[in-house]
Amino acid sequence: MIPRELLFGNPQRAAPKISPDAKRFAFLAPEEGVLNIWLADGVDAKAPERARPLTKDRGRGIRAYFWADDGRSLIYVQDKDGDENWHLHQVDLETGKTRDLTPFDGAQAQVLATDPKFPHEILAAINARDKTCHDVYRIDLRGGEPTMICRNPGDVSGWIPDPQYRILGCKTQREDGGSELRVRADENSAWKTLAAWDADEQGGAHGFTPGGDSIYVETSLGSDTTRLVEMSLEDGFEKTLFHHDAVDVGPALFHPTRYHLEAVGADVERLEWTVLDESLKADFETLRGVCGGDFSIASRDDADRLWIVFYNNDTRPPCYFLYDRETKTAEFLFSTRPELEEYELGAMRPVTITARDGLKLRSFLSLPPKAEAKNLPLVLLVHGGPWARDHWGYHPEALWLADRGFAVLRVNYRGSTGYGKKFLFAGNREWGAKMQNDLTDAVRWAVDEGVADPKRVAIYGGSYGGYAALAGAAFTPGVYACAVDIVGPSNLVSLIQSIPPYWQMLKRVFDLRVGSLEAEPDFLKSRSPLFFADQIEIPMLIAQGANDPRVKQAESEQIVEALRGKGKAVEYMLFPDEGHGFARPENRLKFYEAAEKFLKKHLN
Repeated sequence: MIPRELLFGNPQRAAPKISPDAKRFAFLAPEEGVLNIWLADGVDAKAPERARPLTKDRGRGIRAYFWADDGRSLIYVQDKDGDENWHLHQVDLETGKTRDLTPFDGAQAQVLATDPKFPHEILAAINARDKTCHDVYRIDLRGGEPTMICRNPGDVSGWIPDPQYRILGCKTQREDGGSELRVRADENSAWKTLAAWDADEQGGAHGFTPGGDSIYVETSLGSDTTRLVEMSLEDGFEKTLFHHDAVDVGPALFHPTRYHLEAVGADVERLEWTVLDESLKADFETLRGVCGGDFSIASRDDADRLWIVFYNNDTRPPCYFLYDRETKTAEFLFSTRPELEEYELGAMRPVTITARDGLKLRSFLSLPPKAEAKNLPLVLLVHGGPWARDHWGYHPEALWLADRGFAVLRVNYRGSTGYGKKFLFAGNREWGAKMQNDLTDAVRWAVDEGVADPKRVAIYGGSYGGYAALAGAAFTPGVYACAVDIVGPSNLVSLIQSIPPYWQMLKRVFDLRVGSLEAEPDFLKSRSPLFFADQIEIPMLIAQGANDPRVKQAESEQIVEALRGKGKAVEYMLFPDEGHGFARPENRLKFYEAAEKFLKKHLN
């Protein structure tokens, strides 16, 4: 068997990035067991071997960072034990000295922009003044306090800087659940609405075009799946740049300093790129042949000569290559988990399942290596969100479960993103109902195909996936033999009552897609597993982070109490130094050990 440490412990190395001047190379790696930033001089395939640790984090580890344009520092993002109040920290490349750039207690910072034309400044959105919304601050990397440059009137959900580092665009949330894209001529002018979307449409902006006279907009107006268009600021005229009939716009690639759109991805079953900038076509053709799997550009220098290319595969750990655009050559940098390369991993197969009402559910099936796909114990692995989606590729939980002998099925149920507005909004008001039916239908598909033993099926998930596990146990008796819930809400009323302050604008979306707390609390209760705990007859494993700002600790503990009060079989794990998911490797390993024992016991 694959040791759990190889899947859920820290990677050996991860997230490499080239400095803007291509003189230095950074990546994440453990330092005394905690993920930290490592730094090397020079950028070549041997740079990882020359690196030294730059930071000394001793908490949950550093998971997100980027290069500043000042040539002297890196910036990393960190919260406290999973509370999601992210602060930006600057670390000096020479001394390793760190400074909190956003020292506001209880506030969350979001990076808006960096720009080589403004090497000593960062634009960030911070909810220091009002916890319900984010204002724009200019941060000077040379010292001093952050300076507010744009005040949120209360309805702005996202800010858009122009090529001159001015806040000339924003997205707002309307009371009716719709949204608007607003722009202005300069920082002293009034805002005007450039585009608007009702609650049953999708839309947003990717940023201004290089000349600043247009904006890149993703919109579903006039089609089911979203289109990427260039929209004129003067008259709103649209020029369609990319559209796929089957899926929404995927990842978009922009030039690192000139900011024009270069390529767009579409993810039906695998990620496929459409190159819009002719100068990149030969590069993409070369990269398709370098390594198996799907690739994306992870980092680039400002001269755009050197790229770090990420390769995602279903049967090997992620790996990175250093690509030189001048020579059209790629050199292997590292695998994130090289010891895992020695094991045979279960392949992931795209499948399409037809729901009972005819809706097509794009899904992924992973099987144990060399096992016959017949009468296997099945784990239905439900993604969170729910406004997210499953993708093909490396998935540690699917690999772990397949290695232990389980078939693993991951379903993009209605309400998942990426498949057009009709599919997304088919999930409106269907928590615990049609969304749950899709999961039940997926299990029936696996049984009818002969893959799954109907008596040995588990439902397992985190966040919304945890809710689905609870709902599966409460609302669909006889389908599952056991359930695993990780940070899943049990009561939709208390979930909405306790959302973080900065989710207040998102609450309008909850009203439409889940149900209105003020207008229909009884409806929300009817979709809440907590009030149907007496119907749960299968064993449950529930895990929770004590500092979770989204799904509070009470969401898990109230259903644990209800189940135990009725003499039901439930195991409960509380992690006091975690939030919405488990970042510390020691906690991950403790949880997955318990989950493995639980599944083996109840699926025989």
